[in-house]
Amino acid sequence: MSELVFEKAADERKDAPRGQTRSRRAPVRPASSSQENARRARAPKPRGLKIAAWLQTFAELMWLPQAACLAHGIGLIARGEGVSAILPLAAAVLALGFAKAITERAGSRLAYRTARAILSERREAALAALSRRSPLDTSRVASGEAASVIAEQAEHIVPYLARFQTARFKATVVPLAILAVIFPFSWIAGLVLMIAAPLIPVFMALIGWSAQSASEKHLADMGTLNAFLLDRLRGLSTIRAFDAVDLVSRRLTLRAENLRRRTMSVLRIAFMTSAVLELFSALGVAMAAAYIGFHLLGQIGFGAWGGTLTLSEGLFILLLAPAFFDPLRMLSSVWHDRASGEAALSALEKLAEDGRPMVGADTDDIAPAKASGRVHPVSVEFRDLGFVHHGSRDPVFEGFNLHIAPGEHVALLGPSGSGKSTLLALLAGLAETRHGRILVDDVTLDDANAAELRTRMAWIGQNPHLFAGSIAGNIRLHRDDISRDAIAAALKLASLDHVAEAHGNAMIGENGAGLSGGEALRLTLARAAANRSAGLIIADEPTAHLDHRTASDITEALLTLASGRTLIVATHDPVLAGRMDRIIRLNEGFREVAR
Repeated sequence: MSELVFEKAADERKDAPRGQTRSRRAPVRPASSSQENARRARAPKPRGLKIAAWLQTFAELMWLPQAACLAHGIGLIARGEGVSAILPLAAAVLALGFAKAITERAGSRLAYRTARAILSERREAALAALSRRSPLDTSRVASGEAASVIAEQAEHIVPYLARFQTARFKATVVPLAILAVIFPFSWIAGLVLMIAAPLIPVFMALIGWSAQSASEKHLADMGTLNAFLLDRLRGLSTIRAFDAVDLVSRRLTLRAENLRRRTMSVLRIAFMTSAVLELFSALGVAMAAAYIGFHLLGQIGFGAWGGTLTLSEGLFILLLAPAFFDPLRMLSSVWHDRASGEAALSALEKLAEDGRPMVGADTDDIAPAKASGRVHPVSVEFRDLGFVHHGSRDPVFEGFNLHIAPGEHVALLGPSGSGKSTLLALLAGLAETRHGRILVDDVTLDDANAAELRTRMAWIGQNPHLFAGSIAGNIRLHRDDISRDAIAAALKLASLDHVAEAHGNAMIGENGAGLSGGEALRLTLARAAANRSAGLIIADEPTAHLDHRTASDITEALLTLASGRTLIVATHDPVLAGRMDRIIRLNEGFREVAR
């Protein structure tokens, strides 16, 4: 029964209200300040990232003693000291360099591993939420867009956590530590750096607001383009049949051009951020260097707390001035990671939101009791059933009642939109009812026993999803209890034994490439036939879009499969409906029953 979700999600939701049969996700809008603050509050801040930030900050601070040793050594050389006086300082510089490299590497590796772990956790949460969503949920994200968010856009979270978070912490701690060291030597040099430094985050924040909006629009366009491309690839044969290749090509070109413009807009903001930082950092270092130079030449006599800077002290300040801006420069280089990372986190959070769930969605991963292997027909009963599609005011069912005896073959007839496919989906537990009960063998279909009841069902969808691989693998669907003999018997019943080689080892392409429409439907029949414990066969339009001969063959194979089992089939085919024991006509009132 694991194929239920795959096939039903691939089917067109014919019974949804008009205008809601396809999920179209609204583009991501720039977040307000309150929404942005809330998102930042929810941003992951695990212990591993904090330790990594402290390690990298400590490695950055090791430059202070290194710079002191270098400045003091140059001062000794200027005074004429010998090599023996400089060797300890050189050894200290090398030792600090090795310690800095080791500490920096340890911090970077820890940050990366922690970020990957967080990404995996967020991806699993999004996938779990998507797996719980009902195929009848009209707010369900398009599969192409969801794949883009999870596989591509989510990767932006790693540099955001591993690089930006640690860089922001270093940009907070390191400049303050350098100022604390410089001020005792010269308040002028410290003041110059203090004036230049605040201007950088101010301009970066102004640019960052634009960067956040541009990144969200860029990621939204990327997801929309992926969804559009996947949808058109699935309907490529239809596009060719209606000679709409040029039209689709023009639309794809237009969307690709919009994505290119968004990408260049994000890059333009990133380069602007770097330019602003380089300008102010260059001005700060230049002003500090000019003051130190004129002070050492005796042209400026103030700024050193009433004293005079020595050559070693002046060099020490000059070595620290560029290091003062290094954390800010690093923060600027990863500033665009913040915008992309937060947008990706927001997109994953939206995927992880709970929508309309399937019945037993939270317990499907619990292994149900093993079926006995004996086929016995089951009874089905709908009591006071009520259901309405999300966003619609008109109920599909309201107070609907129906009883189907064990072994009975029933056809659901009615115009498109009357609820035939929806009723089958509700019976399979693919969506929760608004009220009422569904009983299978007098057992209520609910969260507690949905997984066990699904082992008694076999689903035959109108548009079955076929995976790239062997025919045998598409029949088994990772159900370990299905043997090779069962696959061979299922292929024979579905008249596919001439297609399969060596009991279903023939390979097919994605979505059934290499098989005709009739053969694809026969493969779905073989899936159902392989489940020898299924006492209930649910078939949704099994003869739709087939020629008369193929439809007749499918009908005979379906009736053979349903022998000794309960069969419920939704159809527009009067020939197929006439072969059933009873016909249920679903009209606007959902009340008329023809016997």
